[in-house]
Amino acid sequence: MSTALTPTPTHAPSSSGSAGSRSTVNLCTFHLHEFTIGIDVTMVQEVLNRQDATRIPLVSDVVQGLINLRGEIVTTIDLRRRLGLPPRESDALSMNVVIRTPDGPVALTVDQIGDVIDADESLFEFPPPTLSGPHREFITGVFKLDDSLLLLLDLDHVLDPTTIKNRSEAPA
Repeated sequence: MSTALTPTPTHAPSSSGSAGSRSTVNLCTFHLHEFTIGIDVTMVQEVLNRQDATRIPLVSDVVQGLINLRGEIVTTIDLRRRLGLPPRESDALSMNVVIRTPDGPVALTVDQIGDVIDADESLFEFPPPTLSGPHREFITGVFKLDDSLLLLLDLDHVLDPTTIKNRSEAPA
């Protein structure tokens, strides 16, 4: 089972369907820095208030640590760090979005939870070719909402362990 939200009829505009019907995709939204981001709601196991994570020596700063979720050990990823965004203020509250993966649940630390929305697939667009840098590889596409743009997150790439750099030595 893939965790990516690749453009398919369930996650992006489809060319099928009757002319009078509108297709929608259900997205769990959250806020990170100044961005509104969405993921397929079926990938979400639950949303939690921030929990203190136990750090793991020599792993990437992207990996915030481990949390105990009702007896199951869950890796927590700091999505701000993963996306190369500025760190949140030390006193700022955050939340965890626990997602299902083939290897078990993973918690993504985000700034604030949004709503579950039904996004009209006709409002979906692929990222423009002018978007470059690390952000492009993490975004599958964009939904044009009334008051903002909703970035569709590529969970496969965000969670790909081969693209998360480990620390090579212990901190001084």
